[in-house]
Amino acid sequence: MGKQIWKPGNMLYPVPAVLVTVADGQGRPNIFTVAWTGTVCSSPPMVSVSVRPERYSHHMIEETGEFVINLTNRSLVFAVDYCGVKSGRQTDKIKDMNLTLLPTKEVKAPLLKESPVNLECRVKQTLRLGTHDMYLAEVVAVHAEEAYMDKKGRFLLDKSHPIAYSHGSYFALGEKLGTFGYSVKKRS
Repeated sequence: MGKQIWKPGNMLYPVPAVLVTVADGQGRPNIFTVAWTGTVCSSPPMVSVSVRPERYSHHMIEETGEFVINLTNRSLVFAVDYCGVKSGRQTDKIKDMNLTLLPTKEVKAPLLKESPVNLECRVKQTLRLGTHDMYLAEVVAVHAEEAYMDKKGRFLLDKSHPIAYSHGSYFALGEKLGTFGYSVKKRS
């Protein structure tokens, strides 16, 4: 069996499917799904999100330079899909999905209470790339749900049942296959 050669395309899967919360200059909130997001730097902590300019929330990020990345889990998968296919121009997705917004510490965009982790972000650079604008942003605050903390104060994201998106489908994550450095760890 060989490999087929395809035209160039984005086949880097799976990816996180996150809910991004924003607010416009007047404080009106919106929420939308982003699958093109990732870590870009650890010090300072920076992330990226790529957003099509025609998306309703695009102008909100442009106006304020702020957003919150809300990690998602199994209990949010329906909202993740809904907030990715519906537009805030036509409906209040927060109300439709019965989601709860809470104030943040450093930015004006709200955070999603139902999310296990919320990353408050401030845009440092915008790259106009073609179909998408990539926002490189510094993480200025992190909120972690206490329900996923163990007795030693460690955060156990796997206990929240995180999800991923892969080529049109959502998947549950969960089986731990190893830990960082286990391949070179000395065996007893």
